[in-house]
Amino acid sequence: MSAARLSRIDPDRLVAIDVHTHAHRSVDRVDQQHLGNEAMGEYFGVGTMPTYTVPELADYYRERRMAAVVFTVDSISQTGVEPEPSNFEIAQLAAEHSDVLIPFASIDPRRGRAGIDLARSLILEYGVRGFKFHPSVQAFYPNDREAYPLYELIEEHELIALFHSGQTGVGAGQPGGGGVRLKYANPLHLDDVAADFPGMDIIIAHPSFPWQDEALSVATHKPRVYIDLSGWSPKYFPPQLVQYANTILKHKMLFGSDFPVITPDRWMRDFEQLDIKDEVRPLILKENAVRLFGLQSQTSESEHEGEHTNAGRDR
Repeated sequence: MSAARLSRIDPDRLVAIDVHTHAHRSVDRVDQQHLGNEAMGEYFGVGTMPTYTVPELADYYRERRMAAVVFTVDSISQTGVEPEPSNFEIAQLAAEHSDVLIPFASIDPRRGRAGIDLARSLILEYGVRGFKFHPSVQAFYPNDREAYPLYELIEEHELIALFHSGQTGVGAGQPGGGGVRLKYANPLHLDDVAADFPGMDIIIAHPSFPWQDEALSVATHKPRVYIDLSGWSPKYFPPQLVQYANTILKHKMLFGSDFPVITPDRWMRDFEQLDIKDEVRPLILKENAVRLFGLQSQTSESEHEGEHTNAGRDR
């Protein structure tokens, strides 16, 4: 995967790469500054969950010497409402903060041909590096052939597909769970996707309660399937997830917070107490993501360019 559009991210200057963050507020909503989602905040025990614009999120992660993947969720087929901030706003603003932000897009698979055209524009004109899917909120099974044209486009451009899995805080505690159906988020459905699109990198997001074993099985069996550890404090990780992270999946586990639901500060503080091998910690926090996103040290590139220039002068 080309890292040209990510050239301002220098992994050597980072302590971690958070592969799962949300922008919940447009820069145009100045009247809504930091007002948040009370229901989600109550579910995660954080009070009213604050919301962030893309520039605010960039500042937050820059202060912590971290980079972050940022996206919205498009579920227009279920809500009738366009996502805010839009995919275009996220991509444009992330480009202005490309030293710390990696933009993903989100396209509701039920948009059909219009969604394909939108995704292609976001790839070719705005440089998004992957796509976020939320099967429970978008109400589709990941292996539904209706979504396959989107996957074909993602695979063609060597990008990443990130899928929510397991129980979700969206709708939790509301009457009928807010209409959100958990059945769509069983990670076993992603086994079909990984088999049918062997050239596409897939991230299974979150500890996949109550299907953790299914997620581990798919990630073990399919070479381009990863797991991000977002949405849960590490102190609640199930034992088998810790076991696999320490052993056969140590190169396929990725740090993710689900910010602002969980802050990277809290996640990393609890991660320090987790029984993870010393040699595995840097893999999860940064090195696996560096490899997945094809990031390169800016220092190394500068030194290489200098050597090339000097060699030209010697001639």
